[in-house]
Amino acid sequence: MTFTSSSTVREIALQLPSSIRIFEAFGIDYCCGGNKSLMQASQQAGVSPERLLEKLSELDVQSADPDFSPWQQASLSSLTQHIAERHHEFVRNEVPRLNSLFEKVRSRHGSAHPELTPMSLLFGFLGEDMLNHMQKEEQVLFPYIQRLEQDSEQGTLPPATPFGSVDRPVECMMRDHEKTGREIQQIREWSNGFTLPEGACLTYRALYDGLREFEQDLHRHVHLENNILFPRAIGLEAKACALA
Repeated sequence: MTFTSSSTVREIALQLPSSIRIFEAFGIDYCCGGNKSLMQASQQAGVSPERLLEKLSELDVQSADPDFSPWQQASLSSLTQHIAERHHEFVRNEVPRLNSLFEKVRSRHGSAHPELTPMSLLFGFLGEDMLNHMQKEEQVLFPYIQRLEQDSEQGTLPPATPFGSVDRPVECMMRDHEKTGREIQQIREWSNGFTLPEGACLTYRALYDGLREFEQDLHRHVHLENNILFPRAIGLEAKACALA
């Protein structure tokens, strides 16, 4: 499998799922920013495209990333269930935990590190938005996709909805993803890439470790939706309507 500097990050991530670990290591957004070429992405990350292509060429094409490989062929119902059980549940657990850590670290180190205040406020807004976003997916979009797949298998028309085509809620969800992606990137920049300051306590370390893990999970979560679930759902609905 050969890629060039003009290949998009999304194309590489889909065709070679193990590449995602390379992108994560270099801080390259493969979900919301996946339509960028490898050249553009590498320039933004401060790494040469030749270096990235070299690392990608070292990957075993046959190696599978268990987080992604099964989902391009699995049923959409199982994919939505996986997203809800793994990624949505992760967010619901981590948002209150990280908010609590922010409060502790800010109260002790905020005077010496004023960036903690805007970081804490932005993460609070981000977390609240994500919780509302996930509720919409679980109550509206995911059930529709599951029903769409079920009706497609039975050869019946797609279910009627108040939003018309699945394109509309998908577009809304993707706008939310882009906003959240910008916000977590801003937190990363304010924290200098989650780099601990000298003399940071264990709670400070726990906060930055948690934020780094939260960002990684967010990228994987959005990749599954933007690059796999949503395109497949749109294609399935279009095929069902054409046959009808």
